[in-house]
Parts: sequence; structure tokens; C-alpha cells
Amino acid sequence: MAMGLRSKLNHGNSSLPRSPPYLFSSVCLLAFLSLAALLVLKVDDVAYQTKTVAGHNLKPTPWHLFEPKVFDEGTSYSRATKIVQCQYFQCRSNAIPNDPQLDPSKLASCPAFFRYIHRDLAPWSKSRISLQRVMEAKEYAAFRVVIVGGRLFVDFYYACVQSRMMFTVWGLLQLLKRYPGLVPDVDLMFDCMDKPAINRTEHRSRPLPLFRYCTTNEHFDIPFPDWSFWGWPEVNVGPWDAEFRDIKRGSRSRSWPKKWPYAYWKGNPDVGSPIRSALLECNNTKQWRTQILRQDWGEEARAGYKKSKLSSQYKIYAEGYAWSVSLKYILSCGSLTLLIAPQYEDFFTRGLLPKKNYWPVPRTDLCPNIKQAVDWGNSHPAEAAAMGKAGQDYMDTLNMDRVYDYMFHLLMEYSKLQDFKPIPPSSAQEVCIESLLCFAEPKQKQFLEQSATSLASMPPCVLPNADGRILKRWKMLKERIMKDVAQQT
Repeated sequence: MAMGLRSKLNHGNSSLPRSPPYLFSSVCLLAFLSLAALLVLKVDDVAYQTKTVAGHNLKPTPWHLFEPKVFDEGTSYSRATKIVQCQYFQCRSNAIPNDPQLDPSKLASCPAFFRYIHRDLAPWSKSRISLQRVMEAKEYAAFRVVIVGGRLFVDFYYACVQSRMMFTVWGLLQLLKRYPGLVPDVDLMFDCMDKPAINRTEHRSRPLPLFRYCTTNEHFDIPFPDWSFWGWPEVNVGPWDAEFRDIKRGSRSRSWPKKWPYAYWKGNPDVGSPIRSALLECNNTKQWRTQILRQDWGEEARAGYKKSKLSSQYKIYAEGYAWSVSLKYILSCGSLTLLIAPQYEDFFTRGLLPKKNYWPVPRTDLCPNIKQAVDWGNSHPAEAAAMGKAGQDYMDTLNMDRVYDYMFHLLMEYSKLQDFKPIPPSSAQEVCIESLLCFAEPKQKQFLEQSATSLASMPPCVLPNADGRILKRWKMLKERIMKDVAQQT
């Protein structure tokens, strides 16, 4: 009977429908494809929400509009993959580097213009800088920088024109690399466009700390070295030290008597600059001793400055939309710089002295004043040549060692005014050398790697003490010299 029952059971089982042998593998494949699709969607979703140092998912600054950058990164998936890979899988090491072994015997004094650091930060010497005040400056900032324990975090708000943001952040990363363990923890707002925003009249009772590339006497904005010190790939202008050497070498191709005895300016007049528009009227070598040309910076740099009038005795500097990076290159030429009275100043121009490093040109009666400067130089060739060389020598002292030292001291003095402990916000992204290079395009990467610094062998220069009397005397001296020049015309 047991055998009969077993037989019936076996017979019953054989009558049940069997699953196809490929069903299990099909289910597994379907699950895998579904998971992959979800992963792709998730990567895509994360990528389109991630703001990057290259400018992904960022709109132009509303206070200075420009054409948004178009990224040539292939398909949507390849773009998303690059963003995720560069942003989330590069900065893996959280180790704090050891303090550098610095030789104290090489300690040197900083250039005199470093004293302006104290003046730039004076508005907060009594009130100090609170986190609330930093956050109030967000309204005027393109990004926020937080340095904690030698690591750099950036909270991106708006895109910057061309690669300004990338090269500015790179400069900060190089500072951390140069002086590991020495750069203080800071939390600051930065705008990467041209015109200062924190007006002294409007913000007198509550000045807001905002870093940018230039300032004026009417603004609280804190000047910081501009991006082009590490290179300007869009116009093929290389890192500063190499660029200065090339310009200086080209300037030596002719002695002063063999140089062209006229004033020369080549630039873009179509930037909403009244001074540059007025300068166009001076384009007459017979009447005004001046030649004015429109400039293509890209073509100029590609030609190795061979088309630049390095052979002219006088070169004109005229501000554009605001301050212009061109001044450091003009001063480097060895020609006598005719500097049309500037409204804006960057971090290093405060150290220039009229009739020593340049000839000051009043903004009024522009063409006659330029002619008067050229006529003076042609009748005093030795003095004019010496003044041109003094301008070039000044720029020779502004090597990248001094640029990093200025950055270091500015951040150090700023950190002393903070009344809070910097903490990276959850919205900030850590940026490291590897992640930034991952985002860089080939041309950008070339310039970035060329401008990479190394561990410092000597400590930062010694910052001059805060002494408002010295700056006041310096200001009075400049004003007196410029007044004397204006009275000669």
C-alpha cells in the first residue's frame, strides 16, 4: 500500500507544470537591467544637481551677465559620469600634511605695499567678522571658500566668466600645497567679476567682507590676486613667472634710442569704458604722438608678443569695464608706462609711485596730456628710460613667491578677525588638486600644471606692521606728484 501511495504521489508530481529553465536567468537579467537603469538615472540626477569648479549647473552672475559656458562632454551620460567621477571620487586623502621644514635664515621682509592688508581689513578691526556678516555678503558673491585643517571647500553660487573661478581656486590650492599646516582656517565670500560692490556710503554702518580682484577708495571690497597669475588659457597667456620672463626678454631686443618714440595702446575699446572711447580720438602720431589699435589677445599671445610694440618707448594703460589685468604686462615691457588716472586698484598697484614707476596721465584733456608726456620723455630720454626700467623692475619683484606670501598674510590677518570657528556648510564641495585637474579641459590642464608650486623652503616674508601714518604720507606724496604733473600741462 505504501508503494502504491508513493506511486500515486510520483504520478501526481509529474503532472505539475514545470518552469522553463531560462525563467530564473531572465528574472535575474531583468533585475540587473532595472538596477542599472536606476543607477544611471541616479547618477544623472546627482550630476545635474552638482555644481562644480568648472561651472556645471551654474548660472552667470546676475550683476554681470555673460554667455553661459557650453560644455563639450559628449553624451548626457558621459557628462554625468565625469561630474560624479571628478567631484566624488578624487579627494580621497584626508590626511593633514606635516608642517614644512622652513629655513629661518632665509626670512625676508615683505614689500612695502603689503602694509595695505591692514588698511583693507581695518573696517572690521573693532567689530570683528561674524558668521552672520559673512553670510550677508553672500548676496554679492559668486562662491564661498572655507578652509579647514588644510582642506578646501567651496560653495558655488554663480558661474564666473571663462575659467576665472577654476584658476582662482587653483591658486588657493597651491597656497595650501606651498605652506601645508600654516594656512589658517577661514570662511570668506568671493566675487570673480570686475566691479567692486560694497560701497562705503551704503554699507558704512555695517561693512560686509567680500574678496575680489580689485577695489576703490569708495568700496570695502578686499583685493586678492587675480586668476591670471596662474594663467589665462582663453587668450593663451601663460602663468605669470614664465610670462614675465618672455616679455622682459622681448623688451631687450632693442636699446632705448632705437625704440619707437611714440605712445602706443592696443586693446578692446568696446567694453563700456569712457576712457578707452576717448583714447580712440588720440590715434594720430603726428598730432598726438600716439598710435591706437584694437587688440586680439589670443592672436597676440600665440605670436609670442612679436606683434606687441615692445619696441615702443611709451605704452598706455587705460582701464576697461573696470580694472584690467593688462597693467602688469604693460609695466613688464620696460617702456615708460603712461598710466591714465585709474579709478580701480588691485593688490599690487598700490606700491607704484608716479614719476618713478610710471608717468601719470590725467583723465581730462587726454590727447594733449599724452602728447605732453611723450614730448617730455623725448626731451629727457635718460629719465624716461630709467622710469620705464623702474616699472619693469617693480614687476620683477612681484614673482609668485611674493604673490603667495600676499595671499598667506591676507588670509592670516583675516582669520584673526573672525569671531567664529569655520565649518564647511553641507552644500559645499571639497575641491582638491586632483578633482580640479579632473574637471580641467586640456588647455586649462596644461596651464594649471605649468603653474603648480612646490613645498616652500623658506617661510613667508615678514608682514610690515600696521602704520596708517606711513600710508597717509605715501598717499600725500602720490597726490602731490600727480598735481605737479597736471599743472605742467
